Amino acid sequence: MNEIQKVKVLAVRHLTDQTFVLRLERDGFEFEPGQCVNLGIPGEGVNREYSTYSSVNEPDFLEFLIRKVPGGLVSEKLQLLKAGDEVTLDGAYGLFVLKNPDDLSLRYRFIATGTGIAPFHSFVKSYPDLNYQILHGIRLVSEEYDRKDYGEGHYIACVSQEQVETGSGNFHGRVTDYLKKDPVEPKNIFYLCGNNSMINEVYDILRDQKVSGSNIFTEVFF
Repeated sequence: MNEIQKVKVLAVRHLTDQTFVLRLERDGFEFEPGQCVNLGIPGEGVNREYSTYSSVNEPDFLEFLIRKVPGGLVSEKLQLLKAGDEVTLDGAYGLFVLKNPDDLSLRYRFIATGTGIAPFHSFVKSYPDLNYQILHGIRLVSEEYDRKDYGEGHYIACVSQEQVETGSGNFHGRVTDYLKKDPVEPKNIFYLCGNNSMINEVYDILRDQKVSGSNIFTEVFF
């Protein structure tokens, strides 16, 4: 684990009114894709936990996908930062990491809601030969955060609150609806991240579809 350090903001990239990517100087910060980092505003004594979003192979910067929480003590202030401002980093930690990312015989299924896709983006950017598919539960098509970073056929948005275009590769409904209509291959390895209710429901669906509990890994975001 790194010591607590201050680093400079390089950029804030706004994806929606509520969601943004915070880019920080890396300054030698070490992490494994999927691990969490505590971010805070210097001198305020409050921080919040966010998963890494960028590649471990990128030497110059760290990125975090963040959704502003109304009234939040940290997220609202992070969204207002400008290049040159400072934040504190504490971490990295956590076990939500890939055990055998170089084993190309393994097939991964990543299931996320909202900004819970952050660690999966880090996986994909860090391990370009990974055999994977992402199911991303979102409300609106505008929440397909950085969809272009996933290869064709690797990303399916499950859009719950608006219709999807024919041929878009998206699904109208929740990730749980998708999994019930399209049963999984039990030998795949599953990583679930995001809403606690989704994780509990998906876990039960996967177990009903004969997936071993040892092949299911979870990380609760909210």
